[in-house]
Amino acid sequence: MADTTATNSGVGFVEKLKSYVKTQKGTILAAEILLSFIIIICYAASVYTGYSALAIVEMIIAIIFFVVFMMELDKQFAIVNWLWSDFFRAIIGAILYIITSLICVIGGAGDGARIAGGVFGLIAGLLFAYDTYTIYLRIKSSRQHTAASTDDRV
Repeated sequence: MADTTATNSGVGFVEKLKSYVKTQKGTILAAEILLSFIIIICYAASVYTGYSALAIVEMIIAIIFFVVFMMELDKQFAIVNWLWSDFFRAIIGAILYIITSLICVIGGAGDGARIAGGVFGLIAGLLFAYDTYTIYLRIKSSRQHTAASTDDRV
């Protein structure tokens, strides 16, 4: 009896995963996770492996937000403003990826893996910047819908 409920919950998880990846936000988060994983591999193969810490942290945080949004936990835990948290995650990721990647591309002479990680990092920085832009649009539209009335009549 317990096996059937575990199987059904696993099927529900897989179905939620498939349907969430098809959304715009799910696709962006999945791409961020994949790019971060590729960057980890590139930096791990490089002589300077210290740059992989940024990719590891960003990948873990993106996985957390992916799971939260996929399982709709953001609606259950309303104490956290998930929209603003995601906005700050994305903007910090964009800035740090762009800075770190420029350092790696400019100073990576003779280390192909470091340069490759820098190039993928620049792509990830642009993806995180696009994610920031889409979140900004959602914040802007939610503020317009919840604006207070300025009508003085009673």
